Amino acid sequence: MRKDPEARSHAQAREQEDPSERNRPIPLTVALITLAVVIFGVAYILLSEPFGRADLGDRRTVADLRAPAAGATLAVADGKKLFTANCVACHQASGKGLPGVFPPLDGSEWVGGDERTVVNILLHGVSGELTVMGITYKGAMPSFQQLSDAELAAVASYVRAEWSNKAGAIKSELFASERKSSTRTTPFNGEAELKTSTDKVP
Repeated sequence: MRKDPEARSHAQAREQEDPSERNRPIPLTVALITLAVVIFGVAYILLSEPFGRADLGDRRTVADLRAPAAGATLAVADGKKLFTANCVACHQASGKGLPGVFPPLDGSEWVGGDERTVVNILLHGVSGELTVMGITYKGAMPSFQQLSDAELAAVASYVRAEWSNKAGAIKSELFASERKSSTRTTPFNGEAELKTSTDKVP
């Protein structure tokens, strides 16, 4: 039985076209906006300051980060800061030390005594018995020879003039000469060796 031609045309009209892939390019408006954003970003980077605002980041230059010259170290060495960083844990900010454990620097005859003794204590350290203000301490003080001569002079001068101490400052040249003339690689063995080695009694 043959179908009516009109019925066949209605059936064909209800059918959908087969799907097909088509090339859909980015709309021109979106492409222009993207290009404008990229151009703005490049221009901003090229025209803005290298490090931005000072309060939002580190603006130090390579020159600022270089180690100071030997002559400049003397000018910038801060004895109080060096003492706080290296000595305060044992000798305390008050210079009183810890009773029976770490000797005081405030009023110490070693601190206010001969300059060479102070210099050698800082350069080489002391291990063993050390009598300070009539009390004998037995412990160990490390060497601080890793510090520069100017830094050692700054911290020694600070300690000798701080609290009740009234001793004079020590120049970095004395640290340099004592460091150069000594072959010692170990701490002094108590006060007896310290006195003998420095040839001075505090």
